[in-house]
Amino acid sequence: MSQESLREMLARIHERLAQADSVDAESRDLLATVMRDIERTLGRAGVNAAATPPAAAVPRLEALAVQFEADHPGIAQLLRQIIDALQKAGI
Repeated sequence: MSQESLREMLARIHERLAQADSVDAESRDLLATVMRDIERTLGRAGVNAAATPPAAAVPRLEALAVQFEADHPGIAQLLRQIIDALQKAGI
């Protein structure tokens, strides 16, 4: 998966979060932090896909995907796609 595809998924998560009323503040903040970590890493990576987000990003994303599954399945699905992309990149 390209960096551009990952950026598109991050943008879709931000859009869905903006539309979701029932996401608690703690989950919203944690997800925003993880997304910023990934976005910052993508910005530093430029064309170098070897740059990686903090090691805790994938486990935090997995926990958030489980948390969002019942009330926000669309967000959970996007999180799992991001996790998959990061894992395929060796992160």
